[in-house]
Amino acid sequence: MDHRDHDRVRMFSRRAALVAGGKVVMFGALAGRLYYLQVIEADRFAMLADENRINLRLLPPSRGRIVDRFGVPLAVNQQNYRVLITSEDTPDVAETLDRLGRIIVLSDGDRERILRDVRRKRKFVPVTVQEFLGWEQMARIEVNAPDLPGVIIDIGQRRYYPFADSASHVLGYVAAVAEEDLTGEPLLELPGFRIGRNGIERHYDLALRGRAGTSHLEVNAVGRVIRELDRYEGQRGREVVLTLDMVLQRFATERLGDESGAVVVIDVHTGEVLTLASTPGYDPNAFTEGLTTKYWRRLIADERAPLRNKAIAGEYAPGSTFKLTVALAALKAGVIDTETTFRCNGSIRLGDGKFHCWKRGGHGEVRLIRGIRESCDIYFYELARRVGIDRIAAMAERLGLSAKMGIDIPGERPGVVPTKAWKQAVIGQPWMQGETLVAGIGQGYVLATPLQLAVMTARLVNGGKAITPHMARDTLAEDQLLKRAPQDFPSLGLHQYHLSLIRKGMAQVMQHPRGTARRAAIKEEGMEMGGKTGTSQVRRITKRERAAGVRKNEERPWRERDHALFIGFAPIKAPRYAVAVLIEHGGSGSKVAAPIARDVLLECQKRDPSRQAPGANVAGVPSDIVAGGRRQDG
Repeated sequence: MDHRDHDRVRMFSRRAALVAGGKVVMFGALAGRLYYLQVIEADRFAMLADENRINLRLLPPSRGRIVDRFGVPLAVNQQNYRVLITSEDTPDVAETLDRLGRIIVLSDGDRERILRDVRRKRKFVPVTVQEFLGWEQMARIEVNAPDLPGVIIDIGQRRYYPFADSASHVLGYVAAVAEEDLTGEPLLELPGFRIGRNGIERHYDLALRGRAGTSHLEVNAVGRVIRELDRYEGQRGREVVLTLDMVLQRFATERLGDESGAVVVIDVHTGEVLTLASTPGYDPNAFTEGLTTKYWRRLIADERAPLRNKAIAGEYAPGSTFKLTVALAALKAGVIDTETTFRCNGSIRLGDGKFHCWKRGGHGEVRLIRGIRESCDIYFYELARRVGIDRIAAMAERLGLSAKMGIDIPGERPGVVPTKAWKQAVIGQPWMQGETLVAGIGQGYVLATPLQLAVMTARLVNGGKAITPHMARDTLAEDQLLKRAPQDFPSLGLHQYHLSLIRKGMAQVMQHPRGTARRAAIKEEGMEMGGKTGTSQVRRITKRERAAGVRKNEERPWRERDHALFIGFAPIKAPRYAVAVLIEHGGSGSKVAAPIARDVLLECQKRDPSRQAPGANVAGVPSDIVAGGRRQDG
């Protein structure tokens, strides 16, 4: 072998050694990696495999009930029978729908939606055909099951309101989650999940909603459920106990009848709202089941605004009910006393303006108690002129007007009590003295809600305590309901003698032979009531109309009729309940609103648990309604 051959052999040997060494290194690295993956990381990959095999699904919790002060169910959960179809279990979906359409009504729109969902979803995923089936419909489908391959009945829950429109404005309703409601919480993304949209359902939605449960499902590679491995039902929503007395609420609603108006009853010492009625109402069950276009158009086309909660969102000129505030402001300012007298001749002049009393011939000599009792406009024109609008507004604010009360129902309005600064800022004009006179009888810019008028009445008769209204006996802290502690409301700093004069005038409104509401007085001993009537104009009466004779309310179009108002309290000797009644375009407060207030206050006192005999059915609700609501609860 020559020298060149020897060099070639040496070069080949080195290369072979390098290749062999490289292979050893590569196989060593591969073996190390296999050891790392199969031994050291075995637990982690086993967990990942289980996560691919096990599917965690949220279970919607059962929504909490809403009950009245006596435990009567107002919002419960009913069984919701739904019919579903699974396309892989039926040879022909369209043909199966044809057969199903002979049992239940399926519109062309329903069929189009179902077929679209079938095409979009995997074959083993059920598609909802129809919800809210009746028992008979569900039974007929079950009987015909052999001819309906792929069709199954599923049982869920739906919200149900046993008293329908009697408490619709208090309770509100639930509806599907909209895109703007999504906060990242997985529960809100569940199909068919509903949240509170109005009323108590909305204000206490977090507490009523509960906490979701979980279901651990074993699934195959395409997501088909093999079996359920574990299940946790979650925590149902909290029960919300209201201060509302549903029997009294229904009584007030029925007493309002076809009128468009509101009734508020409040405990003058605790602020508990026993009644918050607004008519006409609407059926919240229609929103739960899916609102039809026809029903929605009917609601929004109704000039009496059934969707508006008139008790807290209706702002009206309070009329003569506001005179009590003016009287108290005058007493506090020291511009009058019980002997201060003004003469009413039926009208007074201020500059070029003439201001009339409701009594054309006038009342003659009028002092404070008579002014309240007979609601003399001239007397209160004079008071307002001497006190001034700013001091009247300050007293009104103390009594709860011109600001939201903070009640636990959405949609409350603040009303308006004008001042000189308010008019300049809002309207851009200086205040006129004639506007002070008009405000003195609760007209002009003055606006208040029935709730505010009830609170004003309560503060006048409870010794001047600044009670605030509430609808639930619990308070909301984050998503938890906590028992409401007894509250010692602060004093408004009003003179007790002045308040006693206001109560005396209100008592004479009902009991004196010349009282404006004497015909609506409560006759039962120990239950007598005091009150104040109010009739507020919705349009200005021209000089020409007054000369020709003002038309009666019933002769005018509904929209041009006066509002009828009344505020009252009972019993006179130991005030416990305050009421405010508003009838839109109802006419005279003494003829229309006062009788309703009388009946409601009388019923309220009869239902007072302290007056009930032992063992009496205080709730007053038929047992089948109570039991039925509980049976339906999920």
